[in-house]
Amino acid sequence: MRQCSLAYHEIPHPCLIRQTLSAAAGIILLLASCTAVGTEAAVLTAPGDLPVSVEPVHLTGFIPSAGFIRDIRTNAAMLHVSERTNIHVDWIESQKLDAHEQLSLLLSGDSYPGIIQGASGSGLSMERIVSYGADDYVGRGALLPLDDYVGTAINTDVIDDSALQSGTINGRLYGISTGVNMPALAYNRGLLEREGIPLPATSMSYDDFREYLVMLRDNLPSGVYPMMDIGVMSSNTTPFGYWTRYNGTPMYDAELNTTHVTPEAATEYLAMFQDYRENGLIPPADIAAGYAESNADSSSLVAGRVAIGYLFTNQLPGYQAAMTDELDLIEFPGAAETNALWVAPSQFYTVNRNSQNIEQTIRFIDFLVNDPDAALILGNDRGASASATARAAGAATPADQKVLNYLDAAAPHTSPETPHVPNDTELNNTAYLIYQQVAFGQLTPEQGGREIHDLLMRLIERQ
Repeated sequence: MRQCSLAYHEIPHPCLIRQTLSAAAGIILLLASCTAVGTEAAVLTAPGDLPVSVEPVHLTGFIPSAGFIRDIRTNAAMLHVSERTNIHVDWIESQKLDAHEQLSLLLSGDSYPGIIQGASGSGLSMERIVSYGADDYVGRGALLPLDDYVGTAINTDVIDDSALQSGTINGRLYGISTGVNMPALAYNRGLLEREGIPLPATSMSYDDFREYLVMLRDNLPSGVYPMMDIGVMSSNTTPFGYWTRYNGTPMYDAELNTTHVTPEAATEYLAMFQDYRENGLIPPADIAAGYAESNADSSSLVAGRVAIGYLFTNQLPGYQAAMTDELDLIEFPGAAETNALWVAPSQFYTVNRNSQNIEQTIRFIDFLVNDPDAALILGNDRGASASATARAAGAATPADQKVLNYLDAAAPHTSPETPHVPNDTELNNTAYLIYQQVAFGQLTPEQGGREIHDLLMRLIERQ
């Protein structure tokens, strides 16, 4: 069998849209003739030889964001699973309506979906699926607990505990995650090697990390700063949330309905970055503000202005594709001391209790999650596979393999994710403004710390 690398850009654009399996066979055969990076045995075989269902089964599925199924990797993986299982899914994509609103309408009609996909970046995350009042799909009995099918229709023994926990509600398993992400720091390995600068350790304390940043500052080319300014991101409360976990003052305690972030704790965080800024360890505020840091196109790391940047692990392949220098991953400082990192499910699948083909619906999800070939096709764009069986096949690209290596190294330094603060969109927007006011000298860290604490209390009390 011929071996090749995954050259998705060579597949014709019409293959991105929904079509019949026969018309899309070129995608499957192309992707099914590839060898995983770093493995000798993980050669994909042509699909269709091991159907789960003798007779074709047709299901309807719901995806909360337009574009998911037209993503080339997602489309190819779905087609691969359909070929192997003989289970075919017609996906309904959320369009103009809010995902919750559209799903509620679908569930109340006759053409309800059997499979429901959620994603942490959409409005239909596993956490929010039970926190929308009338749209509490578990509370109203719309979703099927999967516990009775474990060991028969789905194999959970090889799925990460963190992924299973994220899909467990009130002690019952409702969602199965296909992919997981983790916060990470990405560094420009190519630049450091070219300049003869020692590479960072994967795990460091905050004190060691600051010393490393100082060493970088003294050895990097002029105009290149050691690290990006994390506060300039619209999602700045994610790294702040990491720091509060490290500090033992988590942003939100759902049981007590309060925050453990004191004004002093928030001040300490802002003062740390002010120290970095004053000592040239991150760019000055006016330079940092020129990079939105929302993707590879707006990244100071990709632009070559910093040596270390922040991202989620599934973003590494996209960032690497935008650069000629090699990237690699390290943990946030202090992770090994307090297990402050967390594993976040990027996609999960739930089953409608009224599905016409419940067992085959669950078998489709099992194959999508646990099949090594499907994992190779999906790569890490939607998160690294949550299945040890799937991960054992290796990765299709060097960047994907680095993600797997990082997850293996960082997994012991994780703990369950802290519940999100109510009204977290407003939290992001307002915390961003407070951070920028401190960065530009309009507020002191002490004033900013008090404002962040007051903001958290307002948002929690308002729910």
